[in-house]
This record gives sequence, structure tokens and C-alpha cells, in this order.
Amino acid sequence: MDYQSAEIAAIYDRINPRAEDTDFYVSLAGTRRCAVLDLGCGTGTLCCALAERGHQVTGVDPAAAMLAVAKKKPFADQVEWVECSAQVYHSERRFDLIVMTGHAFQCLLTDTDASAAFATMRRHLTHRGRIAFETRNPQLDWAGEWGKRSPVIHDFFGSELSESLKVTANEGGFVSFKTSYRVHHRLVTTNSTLRFASQKQVEDLLSRSGLALREILGDWDARPFEPARSREMIFIAESKPIHLDRP
Repeated sequence: MDYQSAEIAAIYDRINPRAEDTDFYVSLAGTRRCAVLDLGCGTGTLCCALAERGHQVTGVDPAAAMLAVAKKKPFADQVEWVECSAQVYHSERRFDLIVMTGHAFQCLLTDTDASAAFATMRRHLTHRGRIAFETRNPQLDWAGEWGKRSPVIHDFFGSELSESLKVTANEGGFVSFKTSYRVHHRLVTTNSTLRFASQKQVEDLLSRSGLALREILGDWDARPFEPARSREMIFIAESKPIHLDRP
């Protein structure tokens, strides 16, 4: 999706208000002030919610248009905003919690990109820090579900916005689709491809990146992951402990 478009960024923010996933990650940060890094922060809904709670927050996103929307939100002035991809972000700071939300992990289409993002996470974690991110459960038929979906009507600042989706490819763990938005008699379209990695693929990538899996949850109410029915795979991990050989 062309998140560099100011028009698309405004639409994305409007049709993706704060929801249960934001509440989940806010609760994960806890009540004690901590340092949080949000990789792929988009229009900053989570970052600003965390800043409102008093956390020290850095939001990273490669799309300037998305960050421009984020910077206009309440509490945005308390967030450090960085225009950069998760794969190459570097800071001298370390974080107690690092998250990647909004299914941004599925935009990492290769093992190389996913591993680079995990390396960024591990490099910037505090000693007892955690990472958390989600990806849709690939055992469910997402392409089939999306292909049957009727157009969705949203309120767009008092006007009607119609959102429709057409699946264009579904092969080898990747789903491509075209999304159309009609508002003010104008049609805007975007094309996207998402990766639906398996549980094992993600776990292997985490392990090779020096990260240890703590748990997998299946939904935003923190239920355990059930492969046959859970819609989400919410991974929570930490740095692997370093074992020193004794002489």
C-alpha cells in the first residue's frame, strides 16, 4: 500500500480508530513508566495512547505521510518520531518493550527483512525487555473471507467512504489484493501483498535472531493460541540468555 500518499494516510487513520489491539499493547506496557519502541507505528494511535499513560515512546515508520498524521494527535509532542524502516533503525537508546502492530509484520515479505527487523528489536532491548507483535493465523482462509466481503461504509469527516477489497493472488503463503476507496466522488486504489508466515517459520526466525519465545496468544483478550481457530498469532519474546562456559 502507498502509505507515502497523504490522502491514503488520512483514509487509513480514519478507518482504523483505536481498537482492542491498541488496548492490548497499552496493557502490556503496564502502569509503571517504561521506554517503548513502536516499529511501523503508522499514524501513531498506539504511540500517543502510551504517551498519555506517561511512557517514554519512540515511533518509527518509513512513511512521512503517516508520521505527519501522527504528529497532529493529542500527546504527539511527547513522542519521538523517526522516519525510518524497522530493518535499519538504530539508536543508542534501549527499550523495555518493543512492538510491531497493525499486522505490520506481514509486510515483511522475506526472511531477510523479518530477520533484520528482529535484529533491530534484539539490539535495542534492555536486559529484561520484551518484544510483541502479531500476524494473522495462516491456517484460516483469509483470501476466501476477504473475497466474499461486501463493501464497508465508513464515516469520513461527515462524508461517506466506501471501502472494497479484491483478492488478486493467493499462493505460497502470500496474499495480494487491491483495495478501493470511494469518497467525494473520487476513487483511490492501492495494491498490497501480505505474507502469512506459519508459526514454525516465525519461531525459527525469532530463534535465529537471538530471541526466545515466551508465549503465543490467539486474540486480544489474551487467550492462548489455538491453531485451528485463533485469528491472531500474538508473539511475545525476549532476548535469549547468554550462557558462559565455565573453565
